[in-house]
Amino acid sequence: MDNLIESIFSFGQSFFTLLVFGLIFYLVKMLLDRQASGKPDWGIIKSIVLFGIVLVGGIALILALPMSEEIRGQITSLIGIVISAVLALSSATFMGNALGGIMLRTINNFKPGDFIQVNEFFGRITERGLFHTEIQTENRDLTTLPNLYLATNPVKVTRASGTFISGSVSLGYDVNRSKIENSLVKAATNAGLEDPFVRVTELGDFSVVYKVYGLVKEIKTVLSAQSRLNAYLLDSLHEDGIEIVSPTFMNQRQVGDTVFIPKKVRKEEETDQSDTPDSLIFDKAEEAEDIEKSKESLESIDLKIKEFEDQLKTAPAEEKEAINQKIEKWTEIKEKMKDKLNEKVIEISTKK
Repeated sequence: MDNLIESIFSFGQSFFTLLVFGLIFYLVKMLLDRQASGKPDWGIIKSIVLFGIVLVGGIALILALPMSEEIRGQITSLIGIVISAVLALSSATFMGNALGGIMLRTINNFKPGDFIQVNEFFGRITERGLFHTEIQTENRDLTTLPNLYLATNPVKVTRASGTFISGSVSLGYDVNRSKIENSLVKAATNAGLEDPFVRVTELGDFSVVYKVYGLVKEIKTVLSAQSRLNAYLLDSLHEDGIEIVSPTFMNQRQVGDTVFIPKKVRKEEETDQSDTPDSLIFDKAEEAEDIEKSKESLESIDLKIKEFEDQLKTAPAEEKEAINQKIEKWTEIKEKMKDKLNEKVIEISTKK
């Protein structure tokens, strides 16, 4: 009878342990689901926390089961060896990416919506997490870069105030340099670039390499601006009677006095290039930038509310009512903005 009571008590302990950890798991899961809404890296953190609860609960359940001390010790030793092996194999990369994410946030040299280039990867940032950074490339595809990779490689960030783009051409020595430079500057101006200038970058055996630069103020259209510059380079050089063709190619064939400049087409035959595809290519990055701006606006509203609260402490009695009304007004605006922001965050986090 005593053995039966002891067995029931032991199994009761196991059942109680299972019930407690089951309840803890459920409550923590509900809390993390609420916190993780629209936050990409919170999904990883939630998985780690829940896995930790399951692991601790499993060990506690094993310790509570009615078994001999020898078997219990062997099981716990096996679990310890497995956990140690898993941590040893995965912790280096896992912790490296986490520390890389912390370092990038500390430096804070780029944010969602910015153009960055890391080695061969170029695009606009759509997400910044603790373990990874996601960019949208010029093909509209999404590329995930580990933060450790960004922390250990040079990252080029396009400045929000504008960037210089360039176009290069190789022309023969028989064409006057001043004429070429004037034509290239005219092309850059027609393409809508500011402060254009030309550099002679190389004197080759058969040709001279000219490079024209111009400032793009609206960086969201940098891809279209690059294409537009190249198009106007062709038009400007042809209009000025400058032939764009390899001198070596010319020297190897019998063409007589033929000049390879296409005939100018009528205006109605030209292709309309007014619509830029940049907003379609970087649609997710545009939304990420809007979210970042909304967060900055919320921070400004918080500061404004804090200023009113500070004024309220020292204000005369007759002015407190007006200040309270301002606080209520800005608090209402803040809550509406937060609701819209949460909707945007959830929408972009589920967007593929």
